[in-house]
Amino acid sequence: MEDWALIRRLVADGVPQRQVARQLGIGRSTVARAVASDAPPKYERRPVPTSFSPFEPRVRELLAEFPEMPATVIAERVEWEGSISWFRDNVRVLRPQYRRPDPAEGQLAGSATQGLRGVPGGRTAKPQPRYSVLLNCRWVIVSVWPPW
Repeated sequence: MEDWALIRRLVADGVPQRQVARQLGIGRSTVARAVASDAPPKYERRPVPTSFSPFEPRVRELLAEFPEMPATVIAERVEWEGSISWFRDNVRVLRPQYRRPDPAEGQLAGSATQGLRGVPGGRTAKPQPRYSVLLNCRWVIVSVWPPW
């Protein structure tokens, strides 16, 4: 990536492409490609099938029906015999696609909203701030109790 930026800067400064290639010890075609490209070269690995791939369709079916089912139970149902941590990692990637929206999570995480609660002792209901907090990988609404 540094070479790509250097090549483009040298050529932009007026240095001939052949001289840039000679100075950097690279081919002239490499210099020409770097000058012609809009972005630096990026290596992308082709996706290859993993040991999880044959089980993925069945795992997706189970997650669609039971989005909160533990990965260990899913592993038993699909008859997984490999590493459970590898299986859990793959299920963790798929699970957010199948999670159902929680009706209690109508607000943004961390935003305070005003709720009402009855106060013992005959007092009227007072506003009480509530917060969405991430607890054990789940968003939970927490009420803050004022000290009276």
